[in-house]
Amino acid sequence: MQTKTLEKLLIEANDLIKKLSFEESINLINNSKTVIIDVREESEVYNLGLVKNAIHIPRGLLEFKLSPNSPNNPVLIDDETNILVYCAGGYRSALAAKTLLDLGFKNVYNLGGFQEWIESGGEIQPNV
Repeated sequence: MQTKTLEKLLIEANDLIKKLSFEESINLINNSKTVIIDVREESEVYNLGLVKNAIHIPRGLLEFKLSPNSPNNPVLIDDETNILVYCAGGYRSALAAKTLLDLGFKNVYNLGGFQEWIESGGEIQPNV
């Protein structure tokens, strides 16, 4: 078995998953069925809040929470749903989006980083 470095994993993820611009993200959010997933750690969400209307699922729990037949699935996602994933800087979200693609989800995109979202004028909400 050939091992992969983090760099190779990121290249693979970025080749498969489209990184959306802020404008593309807003367009999808406003004009289609969209789920936004924050894959940061609990402490990051607690301290900084999250993108408006996002759900928080730490990256380490994605397979457990979003497996297509999981009873723990917190959102209903079908083939028409756009899934936007973000983290602090866009790296974990790229890997998480690739994982979702591997699980069989379609229309998966990398929203990028939380700070980038804020600097672009994106709305946030406190952790609830």
